Amino acid sequence: MIEKQLSGYIKKIIDVTDDELAIILSYFKPLKQKKNDILLSEGQTSQRTYFVGKGCLRIYFVNEEGKDSTRYIAFENQFATALVSFITGQPSKEFIQAIEPSDLLYIRHNDFKHLMKIVPKWSQFYCNYLEKAYVNNTNRLMSFTTEDALERYNRLLKINPAVVSRLPNKIVASYINVSQETLSRLKSKV
Repeated sequence: MIEKQLSGYIKKIIDVTDDELAIILSYFKPLKQKKNDILLSEGQTSQRTYFVGKGCLRIYFVNEEGKDSTRYIAFENQFATALVSFITGQPSKEFIQAIEPSDLLYIRHNDFKHLMKIVPKWSQFYCNYLEKAYVNNTNRLMSFTTEDALERYNRLLKINPAVVSRLPNKIVASYINVSQETLSRLKSKV
């Protein structure tokens, strides 16, 4: 089932033959995670990229005061990794956590890179992945400097309502960079 999801996702992004797709899929391994499991901790090097078949992953970091800030949330049919660490090979400043019980597929960093050599179209896939990550991160950064809390909350409801409907208020607040009290006030206004 999850392999079929990944196949469909890949085919939407790159035009691959059945043989190329079979090679790509052969490098992905299944993984089940329980709610709140940590897949990567700060200080570890990100060696895996995850595809979410079912469930939800959260990428977050913790500031000096111990407050966590959620950078990215991946639901079904999305990829997630601590991208800076995955690219640079440096220890991660982020955590990856399963927010819900999750069925995942993962690919190791060296296999991901190897695929770009043996299936050249995989480089196109990676380019698309990086472009989406760049646009997503830039839009989020701009929203923190150009929008107030209510605008960020309304944008979230429009672009990704599952964050609000499926996740605890603590994580939603962390994602839009407000306190839980502020989030409660925002919800009452909408």
